[in-house]
Amino acid sequence: MDVTTIGFTKTDAKNFFGRLKTAGVKRVIDVRLHNTSQLAGFAKADDLPFFLRELCGADYVHEPLLAPTEEIMTAFKKQKGDWNVFRESFLELITDRKIENQFKAEAFDGSCLLCSEDKPHQCHRSLVVDYLNGKWGGRLAVRHL
Repeated sequence: MDVTTIGFTKTDAKNFFGRLKTAGVKRVIDVRLHNTSQLAGFAKADDLPFFLRELCGADYVHEPLLAPTEEIMTAFKKQKGDWNVFRESFLELITDRKIENQFKAEAFDGSCLLCSEDKPHQCHRSLVVDYLNGKWGGRLAVRHL
């Protein structure tokens, strides 16, 4: 099952939606805790579903169950925390939430996990797909856009 991930910072709308369309994304799963970001107007909750449908023919769902808590994010972003501490805290959170039991692997096929970070290597969207892949026996073929 093909799954992609994408971040919306450090890009413009043309590039962002172009990558999604080229990848053939059928559904964007927004894994931000708050989907009203001021970082990019095109990624706000009020507008993003419209843009995705009109420009990419894709659906949109906000899934805060796959997002860090406010406390975990604050410790990492605002207090300039350590990535390894964030990683361990977030992995403990999604383990406690048993996210692998909350979703079916098939629901991720053709989907793209969305977060704000431009690069996936220090973003929780990568942790989510890696965790789920481990729980689901490597069934997800993950590509970062």
